[in-house]
Amino acid sequence: MGEGRWRRFAGTWWRSIAVWAVSTVTMLVLAGILPDFQLQSDNGDSATRIAVTAALGAGAFGILSVLVWPLLVRALLLVPALVLGLVVFFLNGGLLLFALALVPDGRGEANPETAVVVAAVMSAVASATGGALAVRDDDAYRRRLYRLADRRRRRGSAGAGPSTPGTVFLQLDGVGHDVLRDAVDQDVMPTVGAWLGAGTHRLTPWRTDWSSQTGASQLGILHGSNYDVPAFRWYEKDTREIQVSNRPTSAAELQRRAIEHTGDGGLLTLDGASRGNLFSGGAEQVALVLSVAARRGKENRSRAGYFAYFSDPANAVRTALSFVAEVGREIGQSTRARLTRRRPRVGRGGLYPFIRAFATVVERDVVVAAVIGDMLAGRSAVYADLVAYDEVAHHSGPVSRDAEKVLARLDRSLALLAKVAEHAPRPYRIVVLSDHGQSPGETFRARYGLGLQDLVRAGCGLPVPRRARRTHSGAEARAAVRAALRRPVEEGDEKHRPASRRSEPIVLASGNLGLVSFPDVPHRMSKEEIDARHPALLTTLANHPGIGFLLVRSEEHGAVVLGARGAEIPLADLDGRPGPLADFGAHAADAVRRTDSFPHTADIMVNSWYDPAEGEVLAFEEQIGSHGGLGGAQGHPFLLAPEAFSPPVAKGVELVGAQQVHHVLRRWLREGSGPQVPLDKSRHEPAPDASFTAATVTPQDDSA
Repeated sequence: MGEGRWRRFAGTWWRSIAVWAVSTVTMLVLAGILPDFQLQSDNGDSATRIAVTAALGAGAFGILSVLVWPLLVRALLLVPALVLGLVVFFLNGGLLLFALALVPDGRGEANPETAVVVAAVMSAVASATGGALAVRDDDAYRRRLYRLADRRRRRGSAGAGPSTPGTVFLQLDGVGHDVLRDAVDQDVMPTVGAWLGAGTHRLTPWRTDWSSQTGASQLGILHGSNYDVPAFRWYEKDTREIQVSNRPTSAAELQRRAIEHTGDGGLLTLDGASRGNLFSGGAEQVALVLSVAARRGKENRSRAGYFAYFSDPANAVRTALSFVAEVGREIGQSTRARLTRRRPRVGRGGLYPFIRAFATVVERDVVVAAVIGDMLAGRSAVYADLVAYDEVAHHSGPVSRDAEKVLARLDRSLALLAKVAEHAPRPYRIVVLSDHGQSPGETFRARYGLGLQDLVRAGCGLPVPRRARRTHSGAEARAAVRAALRRPVEEGDEKHRPASRRSEPIVLASGNLGLVSFPDVPHRMSKEEIDARHPALLTTLANHPGIGFLLVRSEEHGAVVLGARGAEIPLADLDGRPGPLADFGAHAADAVRRTDSFPHTADIMVNSWYDPAEGEVLAFEEQIGSHGGLGGAQGHPFLLAPEAFSPPVAKGVELVGAQQVHHVLRRWLREGSGPQVPLDKSRHEPAPDASFTAATVTPQDDSA
């Protein structure tokens, strides 16, 4: 055995012995604290005998965890992911009971409920000990990563990895360009700051389409087309259905349309991996991807990423403990916001603390572990979405202290992946980008006491309910939770409306963008038709102080923009003229003009008021950080890429639209001699992936 191999062998055994010793001490302490857990015979034993029993029990538990646990989790792969996260505690307790049964003379004994507690504490302590040893010893940490890479190469029989660089695209959902810049200036994100300070990376802002939300942006980035995606949710008169971007059936249909429109499978068609996204991007390896979550049967293993992560009981326990801590953190933060009467503020009770914890802990840990597995497997291109910031910013505000802490934890994830890149079987270039930003502001309902749907019904002369129903949040984390639980993700009665109500308008909200459709009219209604049916509606909406502008189709002038005090300007004449779009920026008319060309644009498109001085909008949903329309930071995401790539656009040219970002990313893949994304007219379907394993990847510690 060579000296280097011997050193790695000795280091591994040293850490294993240390973890075993700590586990033994933990078991002794728990035996002294818990009355239903004992490590001695009924007649009593010497301290030495009790210590030996604890050592045997800890050793048996550790060996069983390594050998038996992955088999148990694989057998439970079809169990919903969040349920699996709870079942792991009971499985872990069962392993401990079995380990105690192996102790000679029956000296180990515990009640089942006590065994669950003991096993959870021991797993957490063992994981923390192993992680602390690896983190504090750089050589041990590097050896650990090399060992993972060697195992990956042996499993794939690939020998040395490719010499050409692979690319990892990390989407920080909802992080605007200015938010990232401020986080770097305030040292909240030191990893990003170090990249920019050293000149290894280039930061470029880009501008979204009118629909500034993940469905439109990620579809355009991954598949090269977001044509006919007017909002996060919209009504289609030809199918009489509501499409919702984060509903699996809708995501699958949008992906199919994009592939049909472009003629190729997407950005990741060759040796690519898609992790935690709404769409696959044409990747062969998919996990936690919503567009394939609607499939039924064995061919759908999009939740395989949960198996790969939870196959290590230490990962499962630590993530579960971090989950509980995050729930407590959210309850504490929301309680403080209520006590201090912070404004603006939205309700954060019910299931929201658990949804937030899923987004900021479970989803992050699983996706990051999946990306690490992809890098150690040497895959050419990986695209992953981390939704933590977006979920918290919706409810706490995009520049809140709560959201800032999430950015700090995301930065640690970037640092971990950068470290892994140093030990991967091929060089990697890490590109960080966002799909949109978020604009602050109170809700439309909070300011005016009624929602957009109420205002539309009043303008139509219809009764307005005393307690108007809240719109559903468009946060991506909710869709991920529903998919993990295997629950239907149809949004209430939004898929099909009763025939008896087809004459009433359908009002949908996407952040500060509203859509009004009349389902009994098969075509897009003209302004003249709307005025004939509901003479007060357009005037009521356009003159409301919370509305910025309306887009409707006129029989005489084509598309027109309506504003307050009777303003009515044909869209073709808006360039360079003052009018309802003046506050929304020089390129607002182009964005509105593109959406007007979509077949499924609503009869009335409504954009909220916008204050350019404060950057605030009024969300039609219950969010104080929102996105989906025009106005403020929501339309200005970022692209952070290594200087080794060519500039995304020429100097002085603005990068506009998700489709243009797609072309930039494709060019960068070609520059790195990576995957050439071919035209694929066969409507490429991604295959499920259960090949990567993150069992030995230690999750992040959220104690800070």
